[in-house]
Amino acid sequence: MKKIGLIGGITWQSTQLYYQYLNEAANKALGESHSCKLILESVDFQEISEKQSNGDWESLNTDFAEIGKRLENAGAEVILIGANTMHLCADSIKENTGIPLLHIAEATGEAIIDQGLDKVLLLGTKYTMGLDFYKDILKNQFGITTMVPSEADQELVHSIIYTELAKGIIMPNSRKEYQAIIGKAEELGAQGVILGCTEIPLLIQQEHSNIPTFDTTQIHANAAVKFALAK
Repeated sequence: MKKIGLIGGITWQSTQLYYQYLNEAANKALGESHSCKLILESVDFQEISEKQSNGDWESLNTDFAEIGKRLENAGAEVILIGANTMHLCADSIKENTGIPLLHIAEATGEAIIDQGLDKVLLLGTKYTMGLDFYKDILKNQFGITTMVPSEADQELVHSIIYTELAKGIIMPNSRKEYQAIIGKAEELGAQGVILGCTEIPLLIQQEHSNIPTFDTTQIHANAAVKFALAK
């Protein structure tokens, strides 16, 4: 099994899910007492969040490229960024390392196509919903049309992620808010919903939605193990 390098702490709430899912997938594939070969570098989310808010993506690109190089030097054979938004730094990592990076949007696109869907709602941070880096991959590589909530609903989704989910706070009323947003999109033709922030699955699971949900944390972890076990 190839050794996976995971950039975590974005946030630690979802990183613990990555660790669980990676090991569960490895054990399911290999059996007995097998687990995942993994190197984790965990960042300080406060520092990341401040740079995001300040629009300092150049500094974040430099930071994440350096982390990628450290993981490679430590023996990682493939890199995962344990967050959807921080795939804005994916190209910087690719340009500065010599090992593959598995992109979360590509793994998610494959999962959507596998279910025969071509129009989905994207929930995530305001960066993931508002910028094109994620939607372009889904459209250009998979022919998937991506819907996003209204600006007011985007602010609500983003706020709940940063003030609640990133801190492990799960509020039933926030779940209802998300469900209402998903319901609006379903009425407009959304066939599924991407839980496009790795913390959202803490709040929303399939049982909370009438349309298929795509847990990007689980999808990304499963794709990584599949890659790591491929000969």
